[in-house]
Amino acid sequence: MAGPLSGIKVVELGVWVAGPSCAAILADWGAEVIKIEPPEGDPFRGLFAGLLGIAMNPPFELDNRGKRSIALNLEKEDARYVAGDLIDDADVFVTNMRPQVLEKYGLTYEQLRDTNPKLIYCHVTGYGPDGPDANRAAYDVGAFYARGGVAAGLTAPGQEPPLQRGGMGDHMTGSNAAGAIAAALFHRERTGFGQKVAVSLLRTGVYMMGWDTNTALRGMPVNTFDRRHTPNPLINSYQDANGNWFWLLLLQGDRHWPDVLRALDAGRLGEDPRFATLIDRLQNTEAITAELDSILATKTLAEWGPIFDRENVWWAPVNTVAEVIEDPVAKTAGAFIEIPGPDGTPLRQVATPVDFYGSPVEPTAWAPELGQDTETILLEYGYDWDRISSLKELGAIP
Repeated sequence: MAGPLSGIKVVELGVWVAGPSCAAILADWGAEVIKIEPPEGDPFRGLFAGLLGIAMNPPFELDNRGKRSIALNLEKEDARYVAGDLIDDADVFVTNMRPQVLEKYGLTYEQLRDTNPKLIYCHVTGYGPDGPDANRAAYDVGAFYARGGVAAGLTAPGQEPPLQRGGMGDHMTGSNAAGAIAAALFHRERTGFGQKVAVSLLRTGVYMMGWDTNTALRGMPVNTFDRRHTPNPLINSYQDANGNWFWLLLLQGDRHWPDVLRALDAGRLGEDPRFATLIDRLQNTEAITAELDSILATKTLAEWGPIFDRENVWWAPVNTVAEVIEDPVAKTAGAFIEIPGPDGTPLRQVATPVDFYGSPVEPTAWAPELGQDTETILLEYGYDWDRISSLKELGAIP
């Protein structure tokens, strides 16, 4: 397989999203990934069937493409021996199981490094691998979105917290974990030694909210706003004549204020002392937002776009997901790839967000069925058919 991690062997023991998404990124980058699943499968497999009653599961397909699946019942000692054989031969072990589970199965870093000192061990957690909450159940909704300050930071005063879309914190955490693994592999290349790396949903949320959090650390208040009371009304959302939302992106308010006045043919606003400077507009944000609302609702975005571009007014449409997948800019940016589906027909999927121009990535494999590679992998690792039959009889594999 192409990609900068071609030749790197990864073993994943993960469920749901944060850990598996990290391993999927590594697979996209060219690594060979073996996904260890329990006999009943990663519970993420049944998400859409349980909620919507359909067999298709696009989120699982995204976070598990390019992998091979081996089903092991780690409650059985022989299955744990198999897992040990796989990890001893691996460059990277990725897991988002809680510490108590890893201890139960003998899969802590301290145990695995004894037989594989070059191993990069990546532990993805909710609240960190140490401390009193190390074994607390999380999901990204809990550790990233709720406890990390993200939900509160997106909630205007007096409003209810908005619901999180699935996998938001997981994907950010998985991306950070992939980067940590790449750095650890580079360190191993220089020193010959593996190491443990850890990435948590909580830390990722706190870092994502870093502007707010760092401000609070300096003892300054952090406030939230609705769009009518934003500190800078020139970096705000507005509606066109058809009710379509778009965003003005004029962070440097005083620099761009003359551009806005030209684009909107609104010289009278430039003569209004309430709106003369960034500070004035901040103090009269509700009034200037209402003025801009009124003017911007007189034309469609198709009409405003060329005017904005001509007058150096930066903007972006507020796309729905249905619009994103047809957006020529997203297509040109490489946001989508085609992978042969289960029947070989090319199907579009979301691309992971990194391009390598010297070693281009070429994701080619659909997400595996549960345990579809169990016997093949065991044969590759030197297990003969008698031993495979014995493992089945012992309940170590289904």
